[in-house]
Amino acid sequence: MEFAPVLRAEWLKVRSLRSLPGTLLGLFAATTGFSALAGASGTTGPESDALFTALSGVVPGQIAAIAFGTLAVSSEFPGGGLRLSLAAVPRRGRWFAAKAAVVAAATFPVGLLTAATALLAARAGLGAAASGLTAGEQVRGVVGCGVYLTLMALFAAGLTLLLRSGTATLALLIPFVLVVAFVIGDAAGTVADFLPDRAGQVVLHETYGRTPGPWTGLGVTALWTAAALLAGTWSLRRRDA
Repeated sequence: MEFAPVLRAEWLKVRSLRSLPGTLLGLFAATTGFSALAGASGTTGPESDALFTALSGVVPGQIAAIAFGTLAVSSEFPGGGLRLSLAAVPRRGRWFAAKAAVVAAATFPVGLLTAATALLAARAGLGAAASGLTAGEQVRGVVGCGVYLTLMALFAAGLTLLLRSGTATLALLIPFVLVVAFVIGDAAGTVADFLPDRAGQVVLHETYGRTPGPWTGLGVTALWTAAALLAGTWSLRRRDA
């Protein structure tokens, strides 16, 4: 089967499962809401990072992106759905490539819209504290945010296929991005800056005095994501459906 019809079939799956569009809506609502609260809190000071404050809703909001990537794959497991999908598309790598492409195509525009809305909502609360942000910094933050959320969704998709469990993926990733990475970061110093979430979030900061930089950090996250996708593909080819 050619790639285009496989891609179309996977897109229809995402549209037909109510939980998946709902998860993207949750991504928008959570990120925008928490960023608006951060902007209205009035906690910014001379040394604060106005861009990260405005986009800080991404930290809790990324859970929805992770959930989207996880559910897009784990929805294939109940009732022998994966077996049916692979019967229709015997080339397993092609099937998963289409699945990953749909996850990315759905997450990226939602991530851009979410970041832009969150930035506007937070800036209204920040007032003069955000006046120093340049147009370039804001564009970098919005585009980088969209890329980061997409990479995290794909990272979750690859890990879900590797573990063959959406529950295990969420139980592993959610505590990791909310708690473990920060604890490790405090203890391990610069080594922790190369964890997938910490590296990718550098692009959300107005100023950054550490390695990697904003785009290099996204590159590090992309490497983690590529490793997860390759591991998931390997598992798919080696194990029974």
